[in-house]
Amino acid sequence: MKESSTKDRPIWFKGTEAASWVTRFTVGDDPMWDMMLLPFDAAASLAHASGLVSAGILSHLELQALDQAFNRLGEAYEKGELSISVEDEDCHTVIERFLTQKVGDIGKKIHTGRSRNDQVLAALRLWLRFNLDEVSDLIEDLTLQLADLADASQDVFLPGYTHTQRAMPSTVAMWAAGYAECLVEDLDIVERSRKRINASPLGSGAGYGIPYVELPRKEVADALGFDRVQENVTAVQLSRGKFEMEVVHALMQTAATINRMASDIVLYASSEFAFVKLQGELTTGSSIMPQKKNPDIAELARATMHRLSGEFQVLLGIPANLPSGYHRDLQLTKGAVMKAVLIAKDLLEASNGLISGLSFDAEKLQTTRDPELFATAAALAEVVKGTPFREAYRTAAEDPSTWETQAQLNLADVYATRGTPGNVSTKKIRKRLRQTRKR
Repeated sequence: MKESSTKDRPIWFKGTEAASWVTRFTVGDDPMWDMMLLPFDAAASLAHASGLVSAGILSHLELQALDQAFNRLGEAYEKGELSISVEDEDCHTVIERFLTQKVGDIGKKIHTGRSRNDQVLAALRLWLRFNLDEVSDLIEDLTLQLADLADASQDVFLPGYTHTQRAMPSTVAMWAAGYAECLVEDLDIVERSRKRINASPLGSGAGYGIPYVELPRKEVADALGFDRVQENVTAVQLSRGKFEMEVVHALMQTAATINRMASDIVLYASSEFAFVKLQGELTTGSSIMPQKKNPDIAELARATMHRLSGEFQVLLGIPANLPSGYHRDLQLTKGAVMKAVLIAKDLLEASNGLISGLSFDAEKLQTTRDPELFATAAALAEVVKGTPFREAYRTAAEDPSTWETQAQLNLADVYATRGTPGNVSTKKIRKRLRQTRKR
């Protein structure tokens, strides 16, 4: 077998090389994910280098040299000049080699006080924090779109359904405000997951601390914007997979809301309902049926929750039954959480586009104002006059003419409670949204 160069060898090389198939199997798709992590790993590495000055491992001059080298690394990354091969294994190797090429032995010191175990978690958590902020922005945009739709559709009738059968009166405002309120709750869950992962693992090494070197863990964590340090170093590897699972669970909550909203849209856009119209660019055609306009975005949005569920199951299953400490199994949690976050971002971007290109057909909806929907109102109109509910219920069931009377009334005059037909306000939704984003 051809002897590989020093550049091709892993940073842990001690004289015996792994077979090529072993490298391929153990590295897997890490190079793809690590290209995304590289700038975050670089940021964490520079902060760690600053901590090494405090620990007496690096001088201030050496830190300055590293700072310049990291700037060059960032420029090379932006220009697309860096790549990660299977032989490199990960972004940590690429960064260390780049630094060593630029500043010699100073670059060889950068890994002092670190393991790839705490290094990858620092980079991953910084990446997650950045991307969860973007997820939150997209949830906020979608919530505001729905709130605006609710404000503009206060009097647009919409039949309400139970068991997929027409049940009681509703409005487009209620439909939109209901999903907007759920999304505010979902946003709160995403923000909480962001807070949970915003803990620094640096200084834990391979999971059992760093001998002799006194690392300024809190100072490094503060420099990177972490809320706290995982003080007991064994907690770092024990939390691996758990923190990631919480992130994906939070994303699934948002996806679950969108799943039901998209299901409504698919149903409402059907010829049988024809409640909504989708802009042409939001539909696709058929390869055989010339007339077709398919609501593919809504259908795929509906399915995305199940894709996230798949990644959640990976995160639920992999750490289970593992003894404490690091195990190579845990490597697979990285791709699962990163894939889930990217899927969720795509889902939210598509959902924002879907709502912006959606319009309800008010005239069509008005034709659905079936008197049957007002049978409950007919019963309760008698209840407020003193009739026991069960008696009023039977009377209304036997006398459909009372439904007709209720159907002619203005919904705002019939429903007095906030959040019901004709009485929808988005003020509290908007206020809660602002409060959630400020935390």
